[in-house]
This record gives sequence, structure tokens and C-alpha cells, in this order.
Amino acid sequence: MARWGIVSTIKAPAADILKFAAYHLDLGASQITICLDDDNPEAEAALNAHPKCRAFRTDRAYWRETCGYVPKKHQVRQVESASRVYRESKDLDWLAHIDVDEFLCPETSIDQALSGMSTSAICARVFPCESLCVEDHLGLDPEITYCKARPKEGQGSKELEAALYPTFGGMFKDGFISHTAGKQFLRTGQGKIHFGIHRAFHLAEDKSKTDIADPPLPGVELCHRHIESWEKWLQIMEFRLTKGSYREDLGKNINPASGRVSKHVVFSSLQTSGKDDLRAFFEEVCLATPELRARLNAHGLLRSYALGLSQKVQKHFPNFVL
Repeated sequence: MARWGIVSTIKAPAADILKFAAYHLDLGASQITICLDDDNPEAEAALNAHPKCRAFRTDRAYWRETCGYVPKKHQVRQVESASRVYRESKDLDWLAHIDVDEFLCPETSIDQALSGMSTSAICARVFPCESLCVEDHLGLDPEITYCKARPKEGQGSKELEAALYPTFGGMFKDGFISHTAGKQFLRTGQGKIHFGIHRAFHLAEDKSKTDIADPPLPGVELCHRHIESWEKWLQIMEFRLTKGSYREDLGKNINPASGRVSKHVVFSSLQTSGKDDLRAFFEEVCLATPELRARLNAHGLLRSYALGLSQKVQKHFPNFVL
């Protein structure tokens, strides 16, 4: 049996943190480590009372021990903490580095999937599916998370994107507004290995980096709840444009001839005359309308997951009131 765990650096309400932890405990995680990026005594107490969880505040003393300074960017804080937990993981066979809005969804079990990996594999990649938003007028079960999946190798194309998204298809790879790269499990005990956000690498004495081969983990998807609602997307938009996954520097390597456009450019330009154009984008690309679900289903790209987050919090953290 493969003992696996999760590490995540999180700044979120206690309820969201415990939903994330409870869900993965229910999947069979042997250990969940939450590095709190801000004071959250309620989440910290609930997690540390569970025998398979641990949580700690990443204060200045923590950072002095971890890397000798306090990283300004949250992405650097994430990978430094994940790499530290990897080095300290003695009782696990595999460790995954994922975020609070990401949920592993196996066909059978994570243990079975990891046990099926080649003994020579150090790393296993989990590819994402991106959640669609559900609004009241859609008449859908709010307990179901509907997702768009990545096309299989060789299936993805500009033609497919245009068929799925008639107005905005072709701008973003696979029609995803979040990452398409996915996240990774790392086999523990493999020496000087460092987590990145979407990759991992060997770290040499001279600080040079060598990427690690990462075959896919069969039968497991990463349900990424990147947008929960139109209102919450608007609330976090400015942060993502300036410091997060829509920031300007992430689009610097896009080839103009490809027809792709950076998220920074698209989402900035769609707001120049108000929110109507951004709302039109949201309704075509991000909303679980009957039309989009039918198009995704026709291409085998519609997923629906009953995550049961509230029920699992009650099961694993019975003293916490949502």
C-alpha cells in the first residue's frame, strides 16, 4: 500500500481549508500538511487536533529555518514550503503539492494509481479538469461540480476549441482560463529535489536545476475549482491580474502567430468599457450552460464530480461548524 500525503500553502477561510483537508482524508491521505500563509487559529486548531493533519503558521522564524529569508511572492512561499515538507517526509511514499481549490479525483483510489507506477518513476503528473460555474437559473444540482476536461493527446486543436467556444475559442489552450499543466506527486527519499508550482527538479550543489521526467498518473484527474461564481471571480480579478495567475509576465513567451492571447491582455481588455464583455466571456467559457455541457459531452470532455465537501467536514472535523 502506497502511503501518500499532501502539502499546501493556504491563505483562505477556515471552512475552505477544512473542506480541502477532509476531502483528501476521505480519499485515504496518510498525512496532510497545511502551511498557513496567514494567521488562522480556527483552522490551525482543528487540523492539529486530527491525527493525520498538521498545520503551522509560516512566521519569520519558520522562514529563517526554511530558506533564510521571507519570500515576497506567494508562489515562492508555496514551493519553498512544499520542498521543505518533502525533505521532512519520512513516513510517506509519495507527496503531492496542490492548492486549496484543487481536488484529486481518482477512478478507483490514489493508492492503487500510485502503486501502479513504475518503480523507476520519481514523479507522477496529474492533469487538471477545470470546474464550470453553476448559477441558480441553470437548474443544476449545486452539489455536483461540472468540469471541462483536457483533450487527449492529439485531440486538442484550434478547431475543437472553436467548436466548444464559438466566440472566444482559440485564445487560451483547451479553453482553460487556469493552468493546463497540472500538478505532481513526488516519490519521497530521492535526494535534493525541489518542488516548483507545476514541475519538480533536481537541485545540484551549484544551484543548477534539472527537470524530472513526470509520466502521467493514470486514472486520476485534478478537479480545479478555479472559479466558484461570477461575483467571487470579480473580487479576485485584480489580485490575479497583478500578482496571480493572470499577471502580465506569464504571457511574455506567447508567439503572436499562434493566435493565443495572454490572460492578462484578454481580461484587462474585456473590462475597459465595463463588465458586459467580461460577463459574455464568463457565460460562454466558464458557465455550465446546457449548450456548453452538450458540446463538451459530445467530445467526451464533460466531467461531473460529487465532491461532498460539507459532509466530509462533518465526518473528519465533527466539532467544526460550517
